[in-house]
Amino acid sequence: MQLTPTLSHQTQQKAVQTPNDIVQVNHITRELALGNEQIPILRGVSFAIPRYTWTAIMGPSGSGKSTLLGILAGLDTPSSGQISVDGVDITHMDETKLARFRNEKIGMVFQSFNLIPTLTALENVEVPLFASRNSDRSAARAKRMLELVRLSDRLNHRPNQLSGGQQQRVAIARALVNEPNLLIADEPTGNLDSATGEAILDLFDNLRRELGLTIVIATHDPAVSQRVDGILHLADGLLVEESR
Repeated sequence: MQLTPTLSHQTQQKAVQTPNDIVQVNHITRELALGNEQIPILRGVSFAIPRYTWTAIMGPSGSGKSTLLGILAGLDTPSSGQISVDGVDITHMDETKLARFRNEKIGMVFQSFNLIPTLTALENVEVPLFASRNSDRSAARAKRMLELVRLSDRLNHRPNQLSGGQQQRVAIARALVNEPNLLIADEPTGNLDSATGEAILDLFDNLRRELGLTIVIATHDPAVSQRVDGILHLADGLLVEESR
């Protein structure tokens, strides 16, 4: 089922949350210390993302895209404001609980793949299972994910034996192996040629429909804007609403 997102730009009040929303962000700010100064990176950002949609975060370098993405993924903490994911407030969650929540509920795909070079594709995909409370830690789930990304013939290949596109597919399979509800991707096509990037975007779209995922992707790639349900455009740490 395809839903039309309601992306709310509200810096003075809370975004209106509905039961359909998987992400709720209310007046998030993020500042970094530089000497005696506090440098604002995000300056009051509010929005809600409905389930099963594909949303792009776009904007020039330095606009706050990666910082916002890290906060959504629970990898960074806002200076102020509140964020909830799948109905759980993660704003002040302690690191142990947050790490478990990330592992079970959020899949993360990085521009640089971040594969372990000494492990095979199958072993790389299995890594998140070792930190999961799920008792099924066999290779079966990892194999299934590699089949979904069409790499069943590369199970025993190490990263240096794979192309950039294949490495990104392994990274996507690893992000999905614990069956998260939310997939977050930071410039996933940034290190790929245009044809391979298009193939990765096709894969995201197919996986979203097949697995019932919500996808949030930070990107400079204009091809993404033609595929997503909604766009959050950042400029100087502020959010400009763009939806379609």
